[in-house]
Amino acid sequence: MKRPSWNDTLMFITVAEHRSFRRAADLLGMKPSTLSHAIKGLEAQLQVRLFQRTTRSVSLTDAGQHLYQRLVPLVRDMDDALESVTAMGQTPGGTLRINGSDAAIRLLMHHVIPDFTRQYPGIALDLTLDNALSDVVKQGFDAGIRLYEDIPQDMVAVRLSGAIRFLTLASPAYLAEAAPLTVPQDLLQHRCIRQRLPGGKRYAWEFARDDAAFSLDVPGALTLNSSQLMVEAACAGMGIVYVPDMYAREALAQGRLVSVLDAWHVASRGLYLYFPHNRHLSHSMTLFIDAVRRAAAFIPREGA
Repeated sequence: MKRPSWNDTLMFITVAEHRSFRRAADLLGMKPSTLSHAIKGLEAQLQVRLFQRTTRSVSLTDAGQHLYQRLVPLVRDMDDALESVTAMGQTPGGTLRINGSDAAIRLLMHHVIPDFTRQYPGIALDLTLDNALSDVVKQGFDAGIRLYEDIPQDMVAVRLSGAIRFLTLASPAYLAEAAPLTVPQDLLQHRCIRQRLPGGKRYAWEFARDDAAFSLDVPGALTLNSSQLMVEAACAGMGIVYVPDMYAREALAQGRLVSVLDAWHVASRGLYLYFPHNRHLSHSMTLFIDAVRRAAAFIPREGA
């Protein structure tokens, strides 16, 4: 059997990761029809179907998933080999793929990326906003960024932000017309803006004080899957929200939101960059980790 070309491999991986021929073609700088024809040629060469195609979706077959999982580490090793040669010439290069929540990517954009890209223009950064707890290893990312409590135990974690408090918030206009709030159970008599987690489950608000800790499934007619949208809805007087403090700082400073139930707040250790402990780190990844450590020293410990 004739061996597929390196370009064929990269085209297959790009379609597999984005589940879209049009999106993959845009990233590869080619026409969707050309990419589709190339993938059909690869399938004919391998004598197996790699993708299930409909008018609305693209998904991997079992054979395609198997091939993707085997190829991604090989491509990463190739990138590392090429990058190690680049490092010998004192010009760091290659591409780093980082997966993170919207808050994590925003934090990188504010505190890490500007200086890093100026200092290392040869390193390309591919940042993917993903609020689900995706497996960064299986999906071929170099690293992920998540709350410390959500990181698998077998990962190396590097601190990016300080502690993050979860706040219960509402607009002054809402509170002026609502019943008093003195304990979390009072929320059961209020309009709350609830959150849908990536897996589909609705998030139960968490509270702790002294030795008491519990979760509360609050009532509400509005459910969103974005903390930022929840803050906007609360500013509009649509109800009470429960979000990490980083999303609400501006609204709090401007007086558009007020924090309630302050004695019952819980906190996370913060956002951390993480990667497998047994992975060989490329020169570019080592430089990026150093940049995260430097930035973390200047980010306030009480928030991101």
